[in-house]
Amino acid sequence: MKTQNNHCSSDLNTNMADMAEADGISNATPTEEINGAGNLMDFLDEPFPDVGTYEDFHTIDWLREKSRDTDRHRKITSKSKGSIWEFIKSLLDAWSGWLVMLLIGLLSGTLAGVIDLAVDWMTDLKEGVCLSAFWYSHEQCCWTSNETTFADRDKCPQWQKWAELMTGYTEGAGAYVLNYFLYVLWALLFSFLAVSLVRVFAPYACGSGIPEIKTILSGFIIRGYLGKWTLLIKTVTLVLAVSSGLSLGKEGPLVHVACCCGNLFCSLFSKYSKNEGKRREVLSAAAAAGVSVAFGAPIGGVLFSLEEVSYYFPLKTLWRSFFAALVAAFTLRSINPFGNNRLVLFYVEYHTPWYMAELVPFILLGVFGGLWGTLFIRCNIAWCRRRKTTLLGKYPVLEVILVTGITAVLAFPNPYTRRSTSELISELFNDCGALESSQLCDYINNPNMTRPVDDIPDRPAGPGVYSALWQLTLALIFKIVITIFTFGMKIPSGLFIPSMAVGAIAGRIVGIAVEQMAYHHHDWIIFKNWCRPGADCVTPGLYAMVGAAACLGGVTRMTVSLVVIMFELTGGLEYIVPLMAAAVTSKWVADALGKEGIYEAHIQLNGYPYLDQDEFTHRTLATDVMRPRRNEMPLSVLTQDSTTVEDVEMLIKDTDYNGFPVVVSRESERLIGFVQRRDLILAIKNARQKQDGVVSNSVVYFTEDAPQLSVSNPQPLKLRRILNLSPFTVTDHTPMETVVDIFRKLGLRQCLVTRSGRLLGIITKKDVLRHMAQMMNQDPESIMFN
Repeated sequence: MKTQNNHCSSDLNTNMADMAEADGISNATPTEEINGAGNLMDFLDEPFPDVGTYEDFHTIDWLREKSRDTDRHRKITSKSKGSIWEFIKSLLDAWSGWLVMLLIGLLSGTLAGVIDLAVDWMTDLKEGVCLSAFWYSHEQCCWTSNETTFADRDKCPQWQKWAELMTGYTEGAGAYVLNYFLYVLWALLFSFLAVSLVRVFAPYACGSGIPEIKTILSGFIIRGYLGKWTLLIKTVTLVLAVSSGLSLGKEGPLVHVACCCGNLFCSLFSKYSKNEGKRREVLSAAAAAGVSVAFGAPIGGVLFSLEEVSYYFPLKTLWRSFFAALVAAFTLRSINPFGNNRLVLFYVEYHTPWYMAELVPFILLGVFGGLWGTLFIRCNIAWCRRRKTTLLGKYPVLEVILVTGITAVLAFPNPYTRRSTSELISELFNDCGALESSQLCDYINNPNMTRPVDDIPDRPAGPGVYSALWQLTLALIFKIVITIFTFGMKIPSGLFIPSMAVGAIAGRIVGIAVEQMAYHHHDWIIFKNWCRPGADCVTPGLYAMVGAAACLGGVTRMTVSLVVIMFELTGGLEYIVPLMAAAVTSKWVADALGKEGIYEAHIQLNGYPYLDQDEFTHRTLATDVMRPRRNEMPLSVLTQDSTTVEDVEMLIKDTDYNGFPVVVSRESERLIGFVQRRDLILAIKNARQKQDGVVSNSVVYFTEDAPQLSVSNPQPLKLRRILNLSPFTVTDHTPMETVVDIFRKLGLRQCLVTRSGRLLGIITKKDVLRHMAQMMNQDPESIMFN
């Protein structure tokens, strides 16, 4: 793999990529021309190796892939009428898609369950160990103990902290310092192992993976990004990275893991392994399965794939995504990693409805989420740009060790940052029942209260709540700052959970504030109509849930899928309206301050050739963008019947373009078609080996009939079969708004510019991206593979 060992997928080898996209045209070799079936050449009896494949860092041709699949399906259908065996083969081909979905769901669900169990154990290992079975987490250890009481359910003789195990003391300065030291040491060890494994074995295993998955699904080839080594190393290092206590999550990387599973199973079926367009349909479904197991949200996973990552999402892919997400969720539920017989960690049960007046603080949380999203994106992108130009970019291991050390040292003193982020969010979402022992539930109870357990009225906050508020405020500042520097390091790092944690902390603080205002000032006009004394009016956990949705929406700009994921994640079906209000407000505010979500920002930072779905509103024409420009060399073309083999070979040697227009003659420049560079190389090489009389001065012709040549001329070479007779063309006065739309919706790599049938120039995907950057006052040369 031609990558630098210490670089992530975002730092693709610039020289390779520039060479590959020199003309923005993929170096692909079709087995058949787009507009008809047939062999590669007149004299070719068997297919060439590598026919129909793409080089690394190239864009696929969606139209050609669609045409090839249609031809393949037509052949299978016609053969199925000939014999029973062919009919059975056609049925197997039809069902292969569902089989692939089944395998993806089973493997991604199993891997997610194993990752969840391993993360729980290794996170607790930083604080102590279970004496009865060292592979048990703290919770599992105390489950199995017969000496655990309900009041002290987190304490049991079998679970010992490191200081108690080594010195016999549980309290005191010495025990605290020893526990502190070992917590930091374990964190550094886990992160060092994670970054070392990524650096040595799979450089593509770092980061979230979602920006690259979006780029791949749009039609770009990144060889090895979804490979077996990447799958293995990402799974192992994801456990290590999350367990180290860094401000990152496993949810984004699980989408990458699921897509690696999809790519693995695609290689087992020629229907998908030999067609990049069909492969991307499978990867879209795999992304849905990844979110399904990440959050226990199968429907949200399908919507996430549709809304956020997929470029081409036909109805058939929607059904298969649903099936893959279902199988993945069922597999995860069978493993039961959380031990609560539920799919999700954050399941909540609130006993109070929400009231219309509460929409005001919900919308304010949405505003906060939008502001936080914009702040995070700008600061994180600025830091990532700085990382590329400083020593930290050259020494990724040192950066990870430094950030882990700072995170662990600052996190340990605060109980809300010491625990895993998932546990923190779970506690912030919880409602305060009579049996809760959290500091956040330290309210002053009325001794005369005789209400049922589930209907506890609003109460004045006790000292524990005020203490928790200060700790949560410090935790909020810490999470906001440290997440900016953590996301983008050379280890697997997701952004969903840290973003939700920021929002959940802010939401819980706001919820407690509203609750106390309602208790102490229930005669105010805003509370008088719905909050009577002694009633249970405000649920602070709901505010945490709304805040989490708002912040996640502000960072990713998700809306529909976000709301569905949140209510599947928590089981809070009746709270859809507050979640929708916060998500929409968050998106409005964030879009007003900056159009890009975090994934689009990282795509642009890394210079991936991704055409986003934003409208192009500038009044420019195709003639302003096409090449050649004025004062540039004329377009390199082939003529239909007057070019020799030597001319073609010299053109291939002297240029690095990946395709050439074919014209009637250099004088008329009437367009005939378009031929791929690699097709020419393969055709001439094969002709020299298999066809007698082909020499350097043999005439190459692309017409149906051979040109009239004298008897002394060597035998001509017919290459009409490799000519695409229907290349996509636009006129020079076509608005660029239309051209950009064509490139987006048809997945083109290039289109030719003509006037009255006469060839004027060419527009490639790279030209379109450069022009769009120029129109946004960006450096057009800095966006490609930067």
